[in-house]
Amino acid sequence: MENHFDVIVIGAGAAGLTAGIYLSRAKVSTLILNKGAVGGQMVLTHEIANYPGVESISGYQLARNMKTQAQKFGCVIKSNIKITKLDIEGEIKSVEVNNKEVYTTHSVILATGGKSRTLGVPGEEQFKGKGISYCATCDGDFFQDKEIIVVGGGNSALEEAVSLTKYASKVTIVHQFDNFQALEHYVEEAKNNSKINFIMESKIIEFAGDESLKKVRIQNQATEEIKEMMVDGVFIFIGYVPNTESMGGKVALNNYGEIIVDKNMATNIAGVYAAGDSIAKRYRQVTTAVADGTIAALSASEYVNNIKKELNTVSAN
Repeated sequence: MENHFDVIVIGAGAAGLTAGIYLSRAKVSTLILNKGAVGGQMVLTHEIANYPGVESISGYQLARNMKTQAQKFGCVIKSNIKITKLDIEGEIKSVEVNNKEVYTTHSVILATGGKSRTLGVPGEEQFKGKGISYCATCDGDFFQDKEIIVVGGGNSALEEAVSLTKYASKVTIVHQFDNFQALEHYVEEAKNNSKINFIMESKIIEFAGDESLKKVRIQNQATEEIKEMMVDGVFIFIGYVPNTESMGGKVALNNYGEIIVDKNMATNIAGVYAAGDSIAKRYRQVTTAVADGTIAALSASEYVNNIKKELNTVSAN
């Protein structure tokens, strides 16, 4: 039974790691399986300054702290793996990894997170990693004293635009609307930064260059006028798409591909819970993911304990 766990958590972002901490501390045997490196979207954030009790911390360090804490309580974490088969409908659920190892469990928490949303315009695929980036923390220092564009108008776009001014000589924010969808603090911080310029009511319609990105074509939404702009790099922060492609037909999803859950983070399948950026909700922050992971862990723990009580009653009789 070494491959059997009380709960298996799929995903090691803020929600998954929090679930691992709560479950393991409650002596619920827990396995976290993660496709890539531990941390999820947290590791893409240069600075987290609104996490209660922590004045300022990098996303990478916070993820590392969460991982260490979960492991300290006995949580088993396996990263950089590929889930090749998922059977979550029965009473005993199973997860196959790398086409060979199979793990079984009574309960599963889906914390698969999301990935960066793309613009889907000509040249984007061609210049990914060659001037186009979705991660300021990963790639910011490649653009020392360069001129760059940040696409987006939410909290992440404005926050990362400010952080990129540490490297770039000039940052231009391109946003499709005439106003920002961000908290006033982020808006004011960006507007007060002398290195940041704004092109509003506009969108990038094409990326161009040779071996690397050299210029973009920008269209004004109101006038439809198109102009070209020479640029060294573009950072795109326009939200995330939930990582739920493999969930179709397994759990109920909404029209956006997000997992539908109730107040206990329960899906439509008994014993299966979901948390974090992959679920249907309005706000996506580290703190909300942590809250989701906490609720999912407590719900899964209660579910597993009830099953164990039933099994013990049957055995006693």
